Amino acid sequence: MAMTAMDIYKLLPKTNCGKCGTPTCLAFAMQLANKKASLDQCPDASDEAKDSLAAASEPPITLVKIGAGDRELPIGNETVLFRHEETFHHGCGIAVQVSDDLDDAELDEKLEKINGLWFERVGEDIGVELLAVRAESGDTARFADVVGRVLQSTRQTPVLISWDPAVIEAAFETNGDLAAARPLIYAANADNYEEMAGLAKKYNVPLAVYAEGIDALAELTPKIKELGVKELVLDAGGENMMQVMSDLTQIRRQALKASFRPLGYPTIAFASGTDARASVLEATTYMSKYAGIVVIDSCEAPHVLPLLTFRQNLYTDPRVPPAIEAKLYEVGDVTPDSLVMMTTNFALTYFTVLGEVETSKIPAYILVVDTEGQSVLTAYSSENLSAEKTAKAMKDSGLEKIVNHKRVIIPGYVAIMSGALEAESGWDVTVGPREASAIPPYLRKFAG
Repeated sequence: MAMTAMDIYKLLPKTNCGKCGTPTCLAFAMQLANKKASLDQCPDASDEAKDSLAAASEPPITLVKIGAGDRELPIGNETVLFRHEETFHHGCGIAVQVSDDLDDAELDEKLEKINGLWFERVGEDIGVELLAVRAESGDTARFADVVGRVLQSTRQTPVLISWDPAVIEAAFETNGDLAAARPLIYAANADNYEEMAGLAKKYNVPLAVYAEGIDALAELTPKIKELGVKELVLDAGGENMMQVMSDLTQIRRQALKASFRPLGYPTIAFASGTDARASVLEATTYMSKYAGIVVIDSCEAPHVLPLLTFRQNLYTDPRVPPAIEAKLYEVGDVTPDSLVMMTTNFALTYFTVLGEVETSKIPAYILVVDTEGQSVLTAYSSENLSAEKTAKAMKDSGLEKIVNHKRVIIPGYVAIMSGALEAESGWDVTVGPREASAIPPYLRKFAG
C-alpha cells in the first residue's frame, strides 16, 4: 500500500528548513506522496528514511530508455491520466516490424522505406524510432544477420522479437555493437522469463514482458525485477482492439491511482488491423490510451505520417501554445526589394505561411510578431496583436535598414488593423490573403 503524507512526514527531519524548495516538511511529504517530488531534494534525510521512502519517491511508472545517444527513446514516467491535468511528457515510440523471413531484395526495399520515415513538421523532426525484427524464419543465423543490417543501415533502434532466448542471444553474440545500441528484447513470459531476464541483465537492455491478462502480468513482473531487471515494458496480450485498450487503460490507472508497483511500467501494443489504414487507426487508439510503444506493419509514408502527426499533437502541453521566436525571417534569396509579410508566432501559423511562401518561389521576409503563441484572429481578439505591437516589432527588427521600401503585407483576417498600422508605423500597409493557400498566386501577382 502506498505511504500517506503523514507516514512520510514522520520519517522526515521536521526542521522546516526549506532546502527542498517547499516551506515545510509536511508540504514536502505531501509532494512525495503525490509523486511530485523526489527524496533527494531533502539533503538532511537520514539513511533510514531514504530506505523506507525509496518506494514512495519512485515514479509511479518507471522511466525506460530504449536506444542510445541521439537514438535514445525515453518512455514511461508519466504522472497523469489526462493531458489537460498536466501534459504527457515522453512520446509514444513507433515501431515498424519486418520479418527475418523476407528475402534480401524485399528486406532491403523495406529497410530503405523505413529509414526514410522522417519528416519535418512545424519545425520539428518527427519519425519512426524503432524497427522490430520478428524471428519467423526458424534460422537463428538469419535473424542475427537481419538485426545486424538494421543496426548498421537504418536510423532506427532494433526491437528483437522472439520467444527463444537462444535466438536473442545469437543476435547479441553475432553483432558485437548491438548491446551498446540498447535494443528492446521482446519478450519474457512465464516459461522463459529467467533466461530472458538473464540476457537483459547481461547486456543491460530493456525487456518486454508478456502475459495473458493483467493479473498474470502483475504476478510475473516482480519475479523479473527480483532477477535484477528494472527496465520493463508490458504487454497484457489482448486479442482485439477493445481488450488491448482496456488493458492499457487499467495498467495506467493501477499504476497512477493505486500506486500498484507490479504494473508501474510503460506498455507496448501491436496494431493488427485488417488493412494498413485500419492498423493506423488502431495504433492511434493505443497511443491515446496509453501505449508507450505501438508496432505497425506498414512502412508507407501515407500511412505513417498521420500517426506521427497525431503523436506530435498529443505530446504537447495543452496549456502552452507551440510558439516560435518572434523576429524577422528570410525566405529564399532575399534582397532589399523583397516583400515583407507579417504573421504571429503561433508555430502552426508561421510554418504554414512559410511553406506557402517557399512554394511561391518569391523571396520574401516574414516578420513574426510575439502574440504569446496565439493565431492571427485569436491574438487580435485578445489584443495580443495590435497596430502598436506590430509597429514596435517592425522597428525592433530593423526593417528600415534592411529593405529599400516601406511596404508590409498583413493577413487578410486583420484587414481592420491596416489604417491604424499605417498611422502608427508610417509604412504602406497592404492587406494580403485570408487563407495561407492563396499566398503563392498572391505573391506572384504582387511581385510581377
